[in-house]
Amino acid sequence: MIGLLLITALGFWVIFSKQSVSEIRADLPVKISEKLDQLWVIAQDSIREKKYLRAEKALLTILRVDERNATAYNRLGILYARQQSYKDAIECFEIAQSLEPSASSLHNVGLIYYETEDYAKAALAFEQALDMEEGVSARHIAYAKVQERLGSEKKMITALERAVEIDPIPQTLTILADAYERTGQDDLALNLREKAAKLIIPPSQPKRVRQPRRVIM
Repeated sequence: MIGLLLITALGFWVIFSKQSVSEIRADLPVKISEKLDQLWVIAQDSIREKKYLRAEKALLTILRVDERNATAYNRLGILYARQQSYKDAIECFEIAQSLEPSASSLHNVGLIYYETEDYAKAALAFEQALDMEEGVSARHIAYAKVQERLGSEKKMITALERAVEIDPIPQTLTILADAYERTGQDDLALNLREKAAKLIIPPSQPKRVRQPRRVIM
């Protein structure tokens, strides 16, 4: 009888044990997801507060769990770039690009090559970024800066004119006007400056509230 009870008890223990393990397994993805969310918050806050070592640890922990996380590699690249660890930054951006091709990764690589004065590689990176995402004025402006360094005024002007076509705001108009002046096209520069001035809306003056007349009784 005792043996039967023991077998029965063991049988129930196995059933309950299996259910417990199943529940734990089901709960793991949720816990991992919550942990990753916490690490992302830590990384973002730390980068903003310039606590780079803490941010790096958080991002590396994310990559240990999710080694194909392109966004984490991009953030890590930005972190290294801010610390002027350009070689590590480029490596991170290139890994991110191999995992999840994006214009942003290529643009970041171009910015680092520009910062390190490797203008030929910077131009190539920006060209590849523009091939993927042409409709962003900032990419054309960055490419124009590289072409200026390379001494190609024609490509510089063409890139800036395209930036103005995409985003004809006072800032881009002024940048192109400056480029026109540097290349001796003063009339074009003047026209752009006048156009930019018209687009700048002066702040509205607060309306004066009329005080009611006091009635003397």
